[in-house]
Amino acid sequence: MHVIVVGCGRVGSALSQQLLDDGHTVAIIDRRAEAFRRLPDDFRGQKIQGIGFDRDRLVEAGVEQAGAVAAVTNGDNSNVLIARVARETFGIERVVARIYDPRRAAIYQRLGLATVATVAWTTDQVMRRLLPDPTGAEWTDPTAAVSIVERSVTKSWVGRTITEFEEETGTRVAAVGRMGAALVASDKTVAQEGDLLYIAVAVSAVAEVDARLQASPAGSQREAGH
Repeated sequence: MHVIVVGCGRVGSALSQQLLDDGHTVAIIDRRAEAFRRLPDDFRGQKIQGIGFDRDRLVEAGVEQAGAVAAVTNGDNSNVLIARVARETFGIERVVARIYDPRRAAIYQRLGLATVATVAWTTDQVMRRLLPDPTGAEWTDPTAAVSIVERSVTKSWVGRTITEFEEETGTRVAAVGRMGAALVASDKTVAQEGDLLYIAVAVSAVAEVDARLQASPAGSQREAGH
């Protein structure tokens, strides 16, 4: 796929090289010629000096054949404008804009523009590693109806199958993190101590799922009764 990256800062330069390493073709745009010094000497992509939302520069970068555009300059307004021109003028479906203001990022996300809110993402990742029981979401859809949340397996669920957990909570476990690796759960996957569950759940039901994680499974209560 041909990808256009606008902004040759630390993110844009690293992203461009990664895309090339993965076998894609890349054109990178930046208004400052000196920004291209961040690229390696053997950079195989196209380097274009100019304004990222300038249609002529985008055409020069191959936007008419591009499959994706990443707007990762250091300005929110520029990134939004670049993303809108790419989508609305040239019909590019895969467009991502880097947004520093998390409130604006949430608004644009709900309007259907894929965004990466740098400050919000970094803060969230630090919080997850500082606090023993994170309550945030790994991902939330643009309508804020469904989230994927990361939760630790509690002692009461160790030895139970993932299927039991799904049936009791009305959720879907998208993946299980185990010993530094991830796996897709099957109907035979059994929860182990130290596992992380990545759970797809309605936003309105997250608190209920948290409560169920802390409680004993229904099967345990029935077995205790016997």
